[in-house]
Amino acid sequence: MGEEATHHWIVVLDVENFSSRRDPVQRRVRAAMYRALAEALRRAGITDADTVSEDRGDGVLMLVAPSVSPLLLAGPFVRELDEALGEYAQEANADHALRLRVALHQGLAARDAHGWSGDAVNTACRLVDAQPLRDVLAEALSARLVLAVSDEVHRGVVRHGHRGIDPAAYLRCDFTTKHGETITSWITVPGYPAPPGLPAPGDPAAAAPPAPGAASSG
Repeated sequence: MGEEATHHWIVVLDVENFSSRRDPVQRRVRAAMYRALAEALRRAGITDADTVSEDRGDGVLMLVAPSVSPLLLAGPFVRELDEALGEYAQEANADHALRLRVALHQGLAARDAHGWSGDAVNTACRLVDAQPLRDVLAEALSARLVLAVSDEVHRGVVRHGHRGIDPAAYLRCDFTTKHGETITSWITVPGYPAPPGLPAPGDPAAAAPPAPGAASSG
């Protein structure tokens, strides 16, 4: 039997253009991703005891203990991950480029013998797989990562503007999954004043309803 569901902060990482690469390149990029993740957690002060990870092939599902402040995740962790990716980029060629889509959500998750499950896990995976997030990273040519937070995390954490977190750098993005569910996310790109490719508030395009099937989620 599985464990009782408990609350976690849920972080999902996904490598851009992973499946199009040759197998040896995929292995090297995966190794670089795990090194960058470990370094970012260490620098942000998040210990191994605070996290448990599940490999996704082209990314990572990470469950973070509720005792860890979400301010660390949305602030120092994201900054340190961006820095670690930048350090890797200095020595990597185009074939081995490593850019990440990252999602941050929260909620109940349960573990069984095969891994983690729960509606909150599903939502976090849909956030990281959303086509608008993919499009923003494609537009942000000099970026190393793009971050999407759920509406719950934005309301409870981001919008308050705690030190190290700039709410003005986030733009709202509603998208519809292939199952017909509309999800609200907030997107930011480290190093950019606003995520490129998203309409700003007040732009008529921002009020347009999301197109069905706008996200490639599982």
